[in-house]
Amino acid sequence: MKRPRPVVALYPGSFDPITHGHEDLARRALTVADRLIVAVAHTSTHDKKGLFDIDERIRLIEDVFADEDRIEVKSFEGLLVDFARAQKAPLVVRGLRAVSDFEYELQMAQMNQELWPEIETIFLVPDVRYSFLSASLVRQVAQLGGDVSSFVSGPVLKGLKRKLRKR
Repeated sequence: MKRPRPVVALYPGSFDPITHGHEDLARRALTVADRLIVAVAHTSTHDKKGLFDIDERIRLIEDVFADEDRIEVKSFEGLLVDFARAQKAPLVVRGLRAVSDFEYELQMAQMNQELWPEIETIFLVPDVRYSFLSASLVRQVAQLGGDVSSFVSGPVLKGLKRKLRKR
């Protein structure tokens, strides 16, 4: 892979909602990339019942990273490689929490490389404090009235409380 300057990386996902684990990976991705695009997927590759709509997720992520001008948030539809190519972002960042994540992520990385040979995927492991954490778990705990304040940032916690009060 040729190294363009600046190195632009994509961190794709549904981020419904963004957790401390996502934040950790995004900030650490900036050690290998000059700029990071948090790429919020309109549709998930997994069967997930969402809580926040796309615009709400984007606003929450922008609030979380308001202090970091090298991170921007964009939504995308369709193939990740098409979006990556359009953004001139040949580097994809993905998180691996457990061995169970590896097989799926490896298949996705290899398929993306078949579709666009210039794309590379790097895998980061979360800080041990977040290795069990997922947006799905946060949603479930919050919907059942549990305290998720140690798993998400302040703006996300406010958003969760507001959203769940409406239900």
